[in-house]
Amino acid sequence: MQPKFLTNALDFYNPSFTTEVVCTFYDVGIEAGFPSPADDFTELSIDINKEYIKNRDTTFFARVNGHSMKDVGIFDGDLLIIDKSIEPSNDKIAICQIDGDFTVKRIKIEYDTIWLIAENEAYEPIKVTADNELMIWGIVVASIKKF
Repeated sequence: MQPKFLTNALDFYNPSFTTEVVCTFYDVGIEAGFPSPADDFTELSIDINKEYIKNRDTTFFARVNGHSMKDVGIFDGDLLIIDKSIEPSNDKIAICQIDGDFTVKRIKIEYDTIWLIAENEAYEPIKVTADNELMIWGIVVASIKKF
C-alpha cells in the first residue's frame, strides 16, 4: 500500500478492493482471564473489507504520526479507517485540515464555536475562528494497531 500523500500528522492511503480479505472468525467471546473449557467454538469466516468499509467510494486510510489522541486509544503508527460520507457532528473524531495542516481531533461544537480537541492533555484545544480555513475530510470509524 503506497501512500497517497504524506503530511506531518497523517499519511493518507486509498483502499484496495482487488482482493477479499477473508479470515477465520470465531463467534464467541474471547476471555482475557481464564478460558472456559466448556466453550464450543463456532468457526465462521469474515471479510475485513466488508466488516470495516461500509461505503467503499468514500473510505480512505491514514496512518497516525503523533500522540495527540492517545487517551482514546489512537496511537502513533495506528492505521485509521475514515469515511467521508459520515456527517461531521459534535463529539465525532475527524480528519481535519486547518489552515493547510492535517490533524486528527475530536470535534466539539459550542453554540457558534467549533473546537478541535486533542485527547491528550499535553495538547491545547484549537479554537476555529473566522480567520481559520477548516475542512473536515472525514470521520474516523476504526483504528487498527500493530503490536
